[in-house]
Amino acid sequence: MSRTATSIAEVVTSGLCIGCGLCEAVTRGRVRMAMTDYGSLRPTPASGFSFAEEQQLLAACPGVAVEPRTETRMLEDEIWGHYVLMRYAWAGDADARYRGSTAGVLSALGGFLISSGQAAFVLHVGPDPHQPMRSRWYLSEDPDNVLARAGSRYGPTAPLAGLLAAIERAERFAIIAKPCDLSAVHRYARSDSRLDELCVARLAMVCGGQSRLSKSHGVLDEIGVSENEISLFRYRGFGNPGLTRIELQDGRVFEKTYLEQWQDESAWDLETRCKVCADALGEAADVVVADVWPGGSPTGEDEGFSGLIVRSDIGKSLVDTAVAAGSVVLGDRITPRRFDSLQPHQVRKKLALTSRFAGLDDAGLPGIDAPGLRLESLGDRLDRDSKQRERDGTRRRAREGRFAEPMPKQAASGTDFSTK
Repeated sequence: MSRTATSIAEVVTSGLCIGCGLCEAVTRGRVRMAMTDYGSLRPTPASGFSFAEEQQLLAACPGVAVEPRTETRMLEDEIWGHYVLMRYAWAGDADARYRGSTAGVLSALGGFLISSGQAAFVLHVGPDPHQPMRSRWYLSEDPDNVLARAGSRYGPTAPLAGLLAAIERAERFAIIAKPCDLSAVHRYARSDSRLDELCVARLAMVCGGQSRLSKSHGVLDEIGVSENEISLFRYRGFGNPGLTRIELQDGRVFEKTYLEQWQDESAWDLETRCKVCADALGEAADVVVADVWPGGSPTGEDEGFSGLIVRSDIGKSLVDTAVAAGSVVLGDRITPRRFDSLQPHQVRKKLALTSRFAGLDDAGLPGIDAPGLRLESLGDRLDRDSKQRERDGTRRRAREGRFAEPMPKQAASGTDFSTK
């Protein structure tokens, strides 16, 4: 990879923006996260930064670079990165285990941090009460609110739009977010020392990619309803993996199984950046959880199990105390090679990334710098034909304009996600 984007506008127009929300926080809301016509959250206007703001953002932006947070004395695996512990796990409270995605472990840890006094609140996302299919950031101050907002949000989320609000409370807090968001947090902390002082835990899920809102609108099209008729849109949870459940204001209910919603990977409508994500495994987090279905897909509902990866001493202390308190239960050990079989699509992408970045470079587009994430050695595992196929395919798609995005239009009323 020869270069990265030199402006936030180039990050956006090159298809490398994930809509994390940091642009809104750094500009104190002058640049807002707005929903585009094609269903992605983007900083609007994407050229509305001072020189100092843009330099600060480019240094942290996950569309420019991602990197792990590493400590000494960690075990390390070439694919899964550094870790202290890998185990099956689930929330100790049966209701939390049932309601939360992936056995409720992240929600249980967030709630435990508050109840034990280690954190005053958790910065995370949940459904927008006014637009239930969409998500917004929250500062949840008690375990009940953390649990009430549990559940995966398969669509655009901008948790870091709330980062400055969290920091300026000057209280200890935790973050639950995507791996790319936490890489941005890690890099942003270099320009704001308060972040490392106040953020006591960084929690993430292993991420299969963020779908655009158009994926959810497609579900509404299938059942012939509009977004303004919805009173609830639950993507999963209330079981493992749980049903996609849509409730309408007139009392009608529609449900789809996880496989009906997600089995066709070509219809996920993922953000472009997700296809070249160098760290979907959360190497900037203290604790990461993953779905643990053999082969990578569920065969039905179960009582809820998560794959837990502890990546730091902070994470180890948190998990140990949460287990002692009964908030989290640990099961059997998981080896990195076992994780390969539980998340095979993550392995395939890791091996392909060096070739995909080469394809972007061939097409004259920026890539994403990934120091410390071992992409070169992982790419060497691919055979020559596979490398060329990945490189050629990425170059072709880039030249066809499939990575390109237009500059976002000015935010329309009701489309921003900046409210607490």
